[in-house]
Amino acid sequence: MSVAALIVAAGRGSRAGEGIPKQYRLLGGKPVLTRTLEAFVGQQRIKKALVVIHPDDQHLYQECVTALPAGYADLLLPVAYGGETRQDSVRNGLEALSGLAPRHVLIHDAARPFVDVSLIDRTLGAVLIWGAVVPGIAVTDTIKVIGPQGEVVSTPDRASLRAVQTPQAFDFAPLLTAHRKAASDGFRNFTDDGALAEWAGLPVHVFPGDIGNVKLTHTTDFAEAERRLKGSTMTYVTRLGTGFDVHAFGDGDHVWLGGIKIPHDRGVVAHSDGDVILHALTDALLGALADGDIGTHFPPSDPQWRSASSDRFLAHAAGLVRNRGGVIDHLDATLLCEKPRLGPYREAMRKRIAEICSLRLDQVSLKATTTEKLGFTGRGEGIAAQAAATIRLPEASHES
Repeated sequence: MSVAALIVAAGRGSRAGEGIPKQYRLLGGKPVLTRTLEAFVGQQRIKKALVVIHPDDQHLYQECVTALPAGYADLLLPVAYGGETRQDSVRNGLEALSGLAPRHVLIHDAARPFVDVSLIDRTLGAVLIWGAVVPGIAVTDTIKVIGPQGEVVSTPDRASLRAVQTPQAFDFAPLLTAHRKAASDGFRNFTDDGALAEWAGLPVHVFPGDIGNVKLTHTTDFAEAERRLKGSTMTYVTRLGTGFDVHAFGDGDHVWLGGIKIPHDRGVVAHSDGDVILHALTDALLGALADGDIGTHFPPSDPQWRSASSDRFLAHAAGLVRNRGGVIDHLDATLLCEKPRLGPYREAMRKRIAEICSLRLDQVSLKATTTEKLGFTGRGEGIAAQAAATIRLPEASHES
């Protein structure tokens, strides 16, 4: 066997938000990994392909294999299982291939489903010449090297810089030796195989990559990928959802608000941690999806949600938006209470909400108001929050 493909699909894809790992999410109605496998298994010069997966993802992987065209699955080798780092996962895959002793190996990230025949052919041609090759794209932005305080240390000449992609290709035996040496020497955090090969003293050459060979990393990448697949026919519908939550004060010395623990002379009476801001935002997202409310997804009668952290609820709702191919544009919440004051904690809350939903900070707004001593909040008997969420869903997801 002269050429084998090794597809790395063991990551958890945390930057893409909550939900199933990004390589198994649907893109244009088909799992990302299925699209990636089609590109490689369909190549006549690639005799076998091996996928490295997380041990917990066997059923998701089988769904991707089932979605392949007839006959493609016959070219797939039994899976290898990933390790703690990407480097560990690649090494496990190489060890699994070692019995077949391919001459060359192409290593590709599962989350790059737009790899095309031309790039794969160029990769195969380059590795025959150089033995260790990586595709690279010229850098168009000015790059700054910064120090620990954010100060500029240097400005490298961008003419000599390249943004590196996959597939990366290598003579198999020297790469396996390099991986084994790195592991035995305690070096386990190389983020790509070209860097590991450089460390091992192997000459690595860069050949022209493909600007369209993007890696799906963040939530917005999936929305852009859907638009790319459907071209001008892809349209979105904007939806607005609202949410409201209230909890009575009770015994305690803190309250949870916006994912932050706030010291207070009272606690709240709640089944979970009683975070009214996160609860209201969760209901706002579910409302925009027309998918019930927080009680539907996390019923208070279920003991597993007792004292649960509310960031799980909000992350779940954000994941539902992403799984529908949607995008969260903006979250806005208002806290209604006399005490505690929001001001000292506002930015920490905004940052935490942005982290939970994989949003930029400028997509999260928080405000607070009193009720002028009126009602249960004015009397200090409880705390409330109202929220709004703006999302976009693919037109196909819009039910009449």
